[in-house]
Amino acid sequence: MPKIEKIGLGGGCHWCTEGVFNQIIGVTEVKQGYIKATEPNDYWSEAILVSFDPKAVTLNQLIAIHLRSHAATATHSMRRKYRSAVYYLNEKDQKPVNDILKREQKNFDGKLITKSLKYEEFKESRKSLRDYYGRNPDAPFCKRYIVPKLTKLKAGFKPLIKPGL
Repeated sequence: MPKIEKIGLGGGCHWCTEGVFNQIIGVTEVKQGYIKATEPNDYWSEAILVSFDPKAVTLNQLIAIHLRSHAATATHSMRRKYRSAVYYLNEKDQKPVNDILKREQKNFDGKLITKSLKYEEFKESRKSLRDYYGRNPDAPFCKRYIVPKLTKLKAGFKPLIKPGL
């Protein structure tokens, strides 16, 4: 039985983030909803909770995908609800998450606004919103916002994508 680890990811709309991470080899579960971090960032924000097998996909690879699948350098008025974040669930993951974010900065022209935050609590989205892309791949929202993310994913991370995408 593989040892499963978890990480929280906030990257704008949780429908989009969930749609991306459901395609990754080694990801065993994606829960879509809202994550609250510890103070002073203790407000709810759209995010996903990812369970993964670190022998199949590393934390470094997941964060690299995360940073490239949303506007990780863009600020906007809705960032409180749609913040760019990596939520570590235990203290041992804080340093690796921070180190990965620092290393990844060199791959971006703009400054990463993605925060490294201590996870506090998770609320799952209502059932009708879960697996939105999986249930509605032809919906206008999916075609406009999720499909371009998946196209980018295929171009940059092909070896990490589950068959069929």
